[in-house]
Amino acid sequence: MSTVKKTVKIQTPIDERETFVSLKKSFAESEQDVQEKLKNLYELQSADNEIEKLVQLRGELPEEVKALEEDILALKAKHARIEDIIEGYGQTIESSNEKIGEIDEEVEKYRKQMENVSNSREYDSINKEIEDLTLERSICEKNIRESRQAIMDRKADLERVAERLSVREGDLEAKNEELSSIVESTAKEEETLRARREEYASKIDARTLSAYNRIRASVLNRLAVVTLVNENACGGCFSTVTPQRVIDIASGKKLVICEHCGRIIVSPEI
Repeated sequence: MSTVKKTVKIQTPIDERETFVSLKKSFAESEQDVQEKLKNLYELQSADNEIEKLVQLRGELPEEVKALEEDILALKAKHARIEDIIEGYGQTIESSNEKIGEIDEEVEKYRKQMENVSNSREYDSINKEIEDLTLERSICEKNIRESRQAIMDRKADLERVAERLSVREGDLEAKNEELSSIVESTAKEEETLRARREEYASKIDARTLSAYNRIRASVLNRLAVVTLVNENACGGCFSTVTPQRVIDIASGKKLVICEHCGRIIVSPEI
């Protein structure tokens, strides 16, 4: 009895370093027509270009909003730290006052004992205890004075931080309103473009899409798929394309990759 063995097609793992050049063979061997694949890539790039234009309308506002939010968080943290310091000085004053009360009770007790001393040695011993307690009391009073001055200084710092915080929060509110207005005015258009992007991205295999996204992320103009400019130059790096490659691009039946920048070059008529 013979058994039929099933052949399992092994999927090649996606390499994040992959480029269009390394995909050239699999691109041609794909079940999808080369021209259709190029069309999908071109439409994907076109949608991404339009989305980029909408994002550029926001200018530096998103970065400014983020910077203000970070600044506000830092100021709030500084405000909280100063409040903790003030509370610490307040506890020092409270404990010093309690200590002074205890010292005064001890001194009063020793003074009463001095009224009943029987010899000079006992008198000197009690007097020494009173002197030590008096010195300790002076230290507590010094701590209270210094803590009160420190509290005044820290409260001045607190007011300055609060003023800066108020200004930053006002700036953030204004920037958020400006950004929200721009986002709201372009929301529908952006939603349509992102849906269009997803439509064409879903028609492209994972390896090609990974290479497309990697190349876009690595270049300043965010172009992975370009057309010819001036009839014979790459629209990405503006390097001259050979006549034979120009013909291949126009046919739309071959994957043509710029030898200088690695971008795919397609005919706009595709």
